[in-house]
Amino acid sequence: MSTRELREAFVFEDLFCSGELRLLYWETDRTVVGGVMPIDATLKLDADKELASEYFCQRRELAVVNLGGLGQVTVDGTVFDCGRLDCLYVGRGSRDIVFQSNDPAAPAKFYLISYPAHTTYPTTLAKQSNAKQVKLGSQETANQRTIFQYIHENGIKSCQLVMGVTQLEPGSVWNTMPPHTHLRRSEVYLYFNVPDDAAVFHFMGPGDATRNIIMHDGQAVLSPVWSIHAGCGTKGYSFVWAMGGENQRFDDMDAIAVRNLK
Repeated sequence: MSTRELREAFVFEDLFCSGELRLLYWETDRTVVGGVMPIDATLKLDADKELASEYFCQRRELAVVNLGGLGQVTVDGTVFDCGRLDCLYVGRGSRDIVFQSNDPAAPAKFYLISYPAHTTYPTTLAKQSNAKQVKLGSQETANQRTIFQYIHENGIKSCQLVMGVTQLEPGSVWNTMPPHTHLRRSEVYLYFNVPDDAAVFHFMGPGDATRNIIMHDGQAVLSPVWSIHAGCGTKGYSFVWAMGGENQRFDDMDAIAVRNLK
């Protein structure tokens, strides 16, 4: 595939647009990826024809991470105050989901990820300070990072969603290296905190036939089950990772040795 074809197939470029709610339906695991950037007015999450449902979460669960200024998410009349990098899990059966920013001059940027759900778990808000933190990597390999796990087996309960945020330490630029695949779960990366004069080289594809896609701030990339998902930035950055599929085991992955990459 050419660079253009790769981007058309796997990259959601214009995720956050002022005053808009934007959604992408991905057939793999029936994933929905979205961005909501309310300014003066509230924005409501409705079902579209692809879902064939009365309302968005009729048969789905939803995760929301705020990447911008202070905002609120109202779920069936209950208001959740969401600061930067707070995560809200919205359970199946939630009917009315509305987003708003506290300050139009510093709007919230709500990142959405959704998968089908077979049962209902409670709508739950998790502050970044409450997330499970996992330290990985080293300065020697330029991949020292902190993983904040929000929705996982021992955190917020869900049907199949697993979600968290990875922040690289100063001087580190590699993520998810050495790489891996997981045939039982697809994944989506949303890169943020990428400076305007920087980029992340995201690597995908089978381990013996890799490709790269250049990612900029606020862009999401889809990772099929057969693909690695790793990146190297020209400067520091962070990303939201989210998975859906057959199981929720964070360590259910098939590692690929760096020496075997091609």
